[in-house]
Amino acid sequence: MLETRSSAGGSQETSSERVDVLIVGAGLSGIGAGWHLQASCPGKTYAILEARGCIGGTWDLFRYPGIRSDSDMYTLGYAFRPWKDAKSIADGPSILDYVRQTARENGIDEKIRFHHRVTRAEWSSEDARWTVQAERTDTGETVRLSCGFLLMCSGYYRYDEGYTPRFPGIERFGGRVVHPQEWSEEVDYADRRVIVIGSGATAVTLVPALAGRAAHVTMLQRSPSYIVSLPAEDPIAKLLRRVLPGRAAYQIVRWKNVLLTLLSFQLSRRRPALVKALVRKGVEKRLPTGYDVDAHFKPHYGPWDQRLCLVPDGDLFEAISAGRASMVTDRIREFTERGIRLESGAELEADVVVTATGLNLLALGGVRMVVDGRQIELGRTMSYKGMMLSGVPNLAVVFGYTNASWTLKADLTCEYVCRLLNHMDDGGYACCVPRRDPFMPEQPFIDFSSGYVLRSIDKFPRQGAKAPWRLYQNYARDVMGLRFGAIEDGTMSFWRAPANMAAAEPLAA
Repeated sequence: MLETRSSAGGSQETSSERVDVLIVGAGLSGIGAGWHLQASCPGKTYAILEARGCIGGTWDLFRYPGIRSDSDMYTLGYAFRPWKDAKSIADGPSILDYVRQTARENGIDEKIRFHHRVTRAEWSSEDARWTVQAERTDTGETVRLSCGFLLMCSGYYRYDEGYTPRFPGIERFGGRVVHPQEWSEEVDYADRRVIVIGSGATAVTLVPALAGRAAHVTMLQRSPSYIVSLPAEDPIAKLLRRVLPGRAAYQIVRWKNVLLTLLSFQLSRRRPALVKALVRKGVEKRLPTGYDVDAHFKPHYGPWDQRLCLVPDGDLFEAISAGRASMVTDRIREFTERGIRLESGAELEADVVVTATGLNLLALGGVRMVVDGRQIELGRTMSYKGMMLSGVPNLAVVFGYTNASWTLKADLTCEYVCRLLNHMDDGGYACCVPRRDPFMPEQPFIDFSSGYVLRSIDKFPRQGAKAPWRLYQNYARDVMGLRFGAIEDGTMSFWRAPANMAAAEPLAA
């Protein structure tokens, strides 16, 4: 039973509770982290803090029509729980159900504290513990918990708002404007003229989904993206499931998709002209003869300089070919009472405008991190193995791949954290911290030219030029390093007792 008292400001404050590991976030990553802890560190106590009122993270937040994975579920699904549905490119509700079933079947849901928004985390070298402060979003209470190890599974973007540019004249528009992150059932688009602003994964998902009921949907993009069509059902997986046990078929298809994605990425970096030609050929096959591919499907950047967009069974191209949707590539001059006027002078009339213009990135969920009284400035730390921060003890961050499924890296991160915790127990260590090489050249944490990345990348940790500070975005390489590599690698420092600990390396005040 926790003791509750009134703070000086009159709000309710709950005294501290202790666990071995505290997980922040109950989405795809957080539920996976709970499973790995139970499987590999059964003696550890843990809790999961979730700001929202339910499990699911991204897959519970986004409710817009057609929401689906932009990766195949054989790699987006957990390594420990095979994806059994027929569709490899799955819809959002199916993914949400998969995450919730995983939590329920393994008792992970019983470890979740809902409506706990973490606001601050303070590390004490004297105690070798984190003290984590959370705000109860349902009652207003302040809750404090302490832990030996903090595992951040809060994703990388703001949950309370998406990114919408300032469009001149938007207040004059007589219809409805909605960002996909704020979509609700109240948005009525049936038999309406809809404009979707954007060219990324959300836009190419929304357009064919809306086209089924709308009078017409126009995808308005400033510049094109690379768009690739894949079957919604994996034919090889379908065949293997008939002749092999389910788990064996899952692992084969999982590695097949991992290697194909890796090949695509490496080929894009080494032979971009070839990949451009292959993608273009695929687009041309799906569109009517004479369609202006150069205007609408010829990006100005190289393949994988930004994430490729995936459309299952070519649904976007089908909607365009059927006349239910159209593409316009131009810049917005202003909103008018009836729609949007473009730089070319043309005006697009609309009843509903959907601003699929991106996300606002937010490192570590916006939590203020303090080490021995000094606030951490994330932009001045360096990422160790893509999961820990230089000079920050007993903390790991789950951050998935940008060129493959998020969960591939999430699973490996959780495996490594469990190996690290067990190694610390075996050695009698109370603290671990990566020590940064002061001469290591710095690079941006994410090597992408996407607008949502460039807007906020300076607020994220840096990466180094070589291992263990470099993010190689290579699952096969990470399997060898994170699953089998040495824990004590000369970079990670350990202490056996809090009394022997010196403060971590200087952090920005």
